[in-house]
Amino acid sequence: MDMSIDYVPTLSFRHQRSAEKEVPMLDKMKALVREKDTCVLATVSDNRPHCSLMAYATNTEGTEIYMVTHKKTKKYRNLTENPWVSLLIDTRDRDMASQRLATKALTVTGVCETVQARERKEKIRANLLKRHPHLEVFAADPNAGVLLIKIESFLLLDGPTEAHFESIG
Repeated sequence: MDMSIDYVPTLSFRHQRSAEKEVPMLDKMKALVREKDTCVLATVSDNRPHCSLMAYATNTEGTEIYMVTHKKTKKYRNLTENPWVSLLIDTRDRDMASQRLATKALTVTGVCETVQARERKEKIRANLLKRHPHLEVFAADPNAGVLLIKIESFLLLDGPTEAHFESIG
């Protein structure tokens, strides 16, 4: 009996792939959010976008992002008019010039709220300062507003051609 040479390797390859435990894409996206700690925050007012480089921290689930900003900024005013935001988190800092094709760019879409409850605000500040101790004086300023972004969706670009979308909530 003549068996195709391709038959056995194909079976073997499929068996190996199915035996591997692949991490779900949503978990990979949340892990990237938790790993990084700076992003570009995009807000909108009067149909005009505004971008800001921001330091952030997350909850352990990777479903909320915490930031602090001065209340007398354009971004803060924009957020009071329109709470929808977009954030860009990427890996270009770890991907050297020769590895640029490996760069990942994660677009996060969410709704921002200003945190008013004192206890909640202090918990978020403490979380943020663990990751960014250099912001201690800024975060303590009475004019600093604490922001909480509830993530709605992720769009991950893995290199120049591979894209993955995940919605949460």
